[in-house]
Amino acid sequence: MNKLLQRVVTAVVLLPVLLIIFFALPLSAAIAVLGVFIAAGAWEWSAFLPLKRFSARAAYTGLLLVLMAASLWLFSDRAALQPLLWLSVLWWAVAFICLLRFPIKISPAFGAVCGVLVVIPAWVALAALLSVPGRGPEYVWFVLMIVWAADIGAYFVGSYLGRTKLLPKVSPGKTWEGLGGGIIGAIGVAWCGSWWFDWSPWFLIPLAVSVTVISVVGDLTVSMFKRNAGLKDSGNLFPGHGGVLDRVDSVAAAVPLFVLEMIWIGLLAGD
Repeated sequence: MNKLLQRVVTAVVLLPVLLIIFFALPLSAAIAVLGVFIAAGAWEWSAFLPLKRFSARAAYTGLLLVLMAASLWLFSDRAALQPLLWLSVLWWAVAFICLLRFPIKISPAFGAVCGVLVVIPAWVALAALLSVPGRGPEYVWFVLMIVWAADIGAYFVGSYLGRTKLLPKVSPGKTWEGLGGGIIGAIGVAWCGSWWFDWSPWFLIPLAVSVTVISVVGDLTVSMFKRNAGLKDSGNLFPGHGGVLDRVDSVAAAVPLFVLEMIWIGLLAGD
């Protein structure tokens, strides 16, 4: 089975699972399942540091689990949540600078801090978005659709039309043409979202474009850490896709910015 077919089969299996998690499970159960998924990503991140011993990787993952649990209490209201979201945006700006300077040597200590800055804001933002009364699951599904449409658009446009490399030292397969295809895909989802939610497309289209750009930074950042650690994939949980981080790297960057912009333009106000 070729890699593209593996990716399609895996996606077909995962989509109904995610729909059940977001729309059928009670909120607490859905957040718990997301927590397990994010914890698996935290375990994979520990291999980037790199930590060879199981006990060291388990200790780092355990620390992230404690921070995940504490963060749900610390950032339970929107006023407390926004500084964390801004911190996330700042971190991804730093990550972008690191990408431009790659190859660079990433120390284990810096990698450990980066893991916290990737995992915790994404986890808190997802939980906060899912917890929005009434339409929380729809909002989560909407941002995922933006990221997935951008990923699919970038893959196919880049495969057939890609010529100009984006950051070849980090990810040789990504091109500027692919990025353009991803942005077009995200705009299409934003336009559909404006109809579904009855929101102005002139709010949602810039939001979708910015979310797409930062999702690419998230994808490239995990690629940078993999290259620094000498790894091809973060794991092998999903055939054709790699590990958890290989699937959520874009989402981890996108969701905090998505929530922050939704609050900023008032689309979450009053929920």
